[in-house]
Amino acid sequence: MSPKERFIALYKEHIKREGADKFLEYLESKSCDFFTAPASTRFHGSYEGGLVEHSLNVYDCLHQYLDRERVKEVYGLRYSEESIAIAALLHDVCKINFYKPGTRNVKDENGVWQKVPTYEIDDKLPYGHGEKSVYILSGYMRLTREEAFAIRYHMGFAGDEDARNVGKAFEMFPLAFALSVADMEATYFLEGK
Repeated sequence: MSPKERFIALYKEHIKREGADKFLEYLESKSCDFFTAPASTRFHGSYEGGLVEHSLNVYDCLHQYLDRERVKEVYGLRYSEESIAIAALLHDVCKINFYKPGTRNVKDENGVWQKVPTYEIDDKLPYGHGEKSVYILSGYMRLTREEAFAIRYHMGFAGDEDARNVGKAFEMFPLAFALSVADMEATYFLEGK
């Protein structure tokens, strides 16, 4: 099963709320590059299809984190399959139509400059990162407050946010912390160079 097929299967199985079908139609449309976009310009998932692969990795990492006995029994974290799927699979929809192919100069092993393919940012909706994903999703479906905060703060302390806000969001909405852990695990351990 390809990453696109797996993503669609998980989406259809778990995300049932009003508007979810319209958002999936958008994801599959010609005006959306979600399934072919990279996840970054030069780092994790910086290749065609990297975004959908990253989203699936975050989904798997979030599921594994939330399945831990300590997380369930001591922390009391339990979320619906729908909330898990929405938070993990859709946390980076802000990267839809965000990158464009480009080139950069790199020295080869002989010290000669070579043009190599890369991706460049072409942000047509400069609305931040996590908040942009929440904004886009809210145009299609109603998010719970916990889902919205999880997606908004999924970058955790690695983002540009005020650290006090990140800490407060993690305290108030534990799914935000769990999603941040899953995102970092996928980024640095599964997809890192």
